[in-house]
Amino acid sequence: MKEHSAIERYISQMEDYELYEKVDNVMDLYGYKPENLIQILHAAQTIFGCVPLELQRFIADSLDITLSEVSGVVSFYSFFSVTPRGEHTIRVCMGTACYVRGGKRIVDHLLKTLNVDLGDTTEDGRFTLEIARCIGSCGLAPALMIDDVIYKQMTPNKVDAVLSRL
Repeated sequence: MKEHSAIERYISQMEDYELYEKVDNVMDLYGYKPENLIQILHAAQTIFGCVPLELQRFIADSLDITLSEVSGVVSFYSFFSVTPRGEHTIRVCMGTACYVRGGKRIVDHLLKTLNVDLGDTTEDGRFTLEIARCIGSCGLAPALMIDDVIYKQMTPNKVDAVLSRL
């Protein structure tokens, strides 16, 4: 752990001390260098499941940078989330090919079926629904990803079948 008594006091007051300690260990691996912020944030999100404001503040203090620098990176990159994500992340491709071949219909169906808004997580914590600008599967349009698996030529019925298996 970094030899920094303010950080030690900060994390000792945290409810999730062990999780903060893991993030601190990651920052130590990266030498507490601000130029490694994105990699640190990726690891922190893996550890916590999201990057809430308190965690952003902890990282900013630890790297000796401003909270606005950390928040700017978190808000700029769609990979980062400030709220917990579902067990499964559904990303519907809305690139040109997918949009033209029915991507919007898939999004509308998922909004209704899951009863969430884009970027939100279902009440049971199972699914987070997002839009992707392109997932690089134009020949499979309309496509969506659930976690790291791409599903091709989707229809509302196919979506329902996939969701029922999860």
